[in-house]
Amino acid sequence: MTLPHGFGVRLVPGILIADHGRLLVGGSPLTAMRLSQRAQAMLTKGAVSVTDPDSAQVADRLLATNLGIPDLGEIPAVAEHDLTVVIPVRDRPDQLDRTLAALHPLHCVVVDDASLDPEPVAAVARRHNAHLISLPVNVGPAGARNAGLATVSTPYVAFVDSDVEIAGSEVARLARHFADPAVSLVGPRISGIARSAHPWWFERYDAEASSLTLGTTPGTVQPGAAVAWLPSACLVARTAAITPGFDPGLRVGEDVDLVWRLVEAGHRVRYDPTIEAHHDARQTMHGWLGRKFVYGSGGAALAARHGNKLAPAVLTPSYAIAAAALLLRSRWTIPVATLALASGTRSVRAALPDTPGRDAIAARLAVRGLVWAVRQESALLLRHWWPVALVAATRSQQMRRALVSALVVDAAVAMSERPTESQLGPAALAAGRRLNDLAYGAGLWSGAVRAHSPRVLRPRIPLSPRGG
Repeated sequence: MTLPHGFGVRLVPGILIADHGRLLVGGSPLTAMRLSQRAQAMLTKGAVSVTDPDSAQVADRLLATNLGIPDLGEIPAVAEHDLTVVIPVRDRPDQLDRTLAALHPLHCVVVDDASLDPEPVAAVARRHNAHLISLPVNVGPAGARNAGLATVSTPYVAFVDSDVEIAGSEVARLARHFADPAVSLVGPRISGIARSAHPWWFERYDAEASSLTLGTTPGTVQPGAAVAWLPSACLVARTAAITPGFDPGLRVGEDVDLVWRLVEAGHRVRYDPTIEAHHDARQTMHGWLGRKFVYGSGGAALAARHGNKLAPAVLTPSYAIAAAALLLRSRWTIPVATLALASGTRSVRAALPDTPGRDAIAARLAVRGLVWAVRQESALLLRHWWPVALVAATRSQQMRRALVSALVVDAAVAMSERPTESQLGPAALAAGRRLNDLAYGAGLWSGAVRAHSPRVLRPRIPLSPRGG
């Protein structure tokens, strides 16, 4: 499928441009793109407009590698009559009422997934002129969405959970991404919101650091990219491309599965954080941590379907050893890290096109790769492997030292990613991250034990360093 005439793509801010504009380095997964003289001429002020098959190919390549993002400024929102919203719900009529009010005037299909008290749900649906489907047996969110999808006749369909608030006009704007014929699914940034009059500290944490919030960088979604999945709390899709929909056998992780199946089938999936949906924070600690546990417990089923795409880390042997040495803070730390950087620089240099400044670029990317390896190993110790790490720490001083280092690294990451308007103090932020990781990690191990497979706990080992 070719991008239409006039479609614009601009370079992502912050990518490395070298050799007088002939080399682009960045994106995710990390990519080095050498531009031909003709391709370079197509880039005017960091953007390319599709005018012929060659410019369409350049623009498509930039999108696929996350070196570029679409420029949708001149593309109109999708017409209201071309879009249907499917809302799965079980009880929670007050939240449903807020969701439907925000989505006006879009046509909505409410799927009641066997509510314990169905009449209030039905009354809310009637008040907003939404079509109601009542399921006699609870089938879970995936099955409920599929039941609604089966009734959709419009070219585009949105899935919005009953605890999410997003304006109907924003959903229509999100669908502008379908101007790219390769795009079949797109999602907005999901931000948490505390609804309590006087939120507890964990509600504020959940609002600021929701597991569904995937950052502020737009991009093409794929395994290994900066954004590797999209939450089903709010999605917009081409109806024909995703039918028959989610895997009804998955009660959790059905969104990850859908995204990866679409990518494997050759569809493009995009994340657009310039459009925002608000997801209600859990109002009890049991509900908050319980949901994190459930998220973790779904990992084993996804690993069985998608293999090492769900690996908790991607570490080359040299960077894995160097990162461990840095966390252990032993006398071998500096020599081991230096050797890893030298090896990484050599490997990255060999992968880069022959261009002026290649050595400096390779060294810069090697340092970035080692920093990322330290972050990943810290997360493994504190999140994915904490049950084993905790037991080992009772017997090993080295493990205790590594855990302390991991905590310092995690605190630095948390503070660097903290919103400027954050109202969480350092103590609440640290407590929230630890409880979040403990609950998710416990769910991950629970799922692995039930599946009799440690696959979801194993890092992926690529053949060579990539610098990021």
